[in-house]
Amino acid sequence: MNEPEAHDHHAPADTAGRVVLLTTSHRVAPGLLSWQAWQALRTADEVLCADSAHPQLPYVKDAGVQVTIASPTARELVDRCADGGRTLVVLATAEGDRQLTDGLARLAGSGREQMPNLELLPGSYDLPGARLLDLVQVMDRIRRECPWSKQRTHEDLAKYAIEEAYELVEAIETDDRTELREELGDVLLQVVFHARIAEEDTDEPFSVDDVAGGIVDKLIHRHPHVFGDDTATTPEEVKEHWLRTKAEEKRRASVTDGVPVGQPGLALAAKLGSRVRTAGLDVPVPTGEGVGYELLALALRAEAEGIDPEAALRAAARAYRDAVRTTEGLTDE
Repeated sequence: MNEPEAHDHHAPADTAGRVVLLTTSHRVAPGLLSWQAWQALRTADEVLCADSAHPQLPYVKDAGVQVTIASPTARELVDRCADGGRTLVVLATAEGDRQLTDGLARLAGSGREQMPNLELLPGSYDLPGARLLDLVQVMDRIRRECPWSKQRTHEDLAKYAIEEAYELVEAIETDDRTELREELGDVLLQVVFHARIAEEDTDEPFSVDDVAGGIVDKLIHRHPHVFGDDTATTPEEVKEHWLRTKAEEKRRASVTDGVPVGQPGLALAAKLGSRVRTAGLDVPVPTGEGVGYELLALALRAEAEGIDPEAALRAAARAYRDAVRTTEGLTDE
């Protein structure tokens, strides 16, 4: 919403009155308004709102503020202010009352009007992450009303989680910022969708809040140098904290426990090599006939040198793809 500019060429501001457009965020609990917003509401000569179902109305009325349900035009609003230099507060709707603000801007811009002071007063602000609430609400409605989405199960969606993760990795490796933002959203959708499905489980239901709460607790526990009394000044010390707390949580019998064997082969080999190296174990690398053992040795060597073998192979494969297209006489232009 654009804030209208105040122009007053014909009279002092105190005789022309004052219009305060009070905006609120639907992502913040109703009734939680700033001190300035409550002061404006309590001292106004009149409070107007076009939406009789505005979520703030019950709390404003409970505070003893009378609200007139009305949708005055810009012209009518200016005239009502001019009657004794009154102060009017307009409690903006979720849509922003664009027609009213545009009308006020036109009157002010004409230079021929005795305009009141025009103020835009945010009564509440979105906190970081507020749009996640919108995503949860949208997903809830889709789950209830979309014929396809309401029938999906965790098993149905499993392949999409893998596909979206790979597309995210590709966006990162190709340094495509637009794609990166979009793919992060697609991965986030998978999380919210699975959490919404999980709410309907009859035996062990959980919600997206449980998912978020779990990862918050885990992050706090694994970062005692941030949220506790431990100290860490280097990335190596941070990793040591992480591995120690993770080991305390999992209490695994083997360093291989928790390594998903269904992941791509090079990534699996590198993960196992990382676990072995971190644990300080001296494990001989199996040898045998065939390319599999050769790839295993290469993957372990790459991991030991700090190279992601999957990423390295993908980069080489992209170069090979480009070579194929060049041979075919094709370009990406």
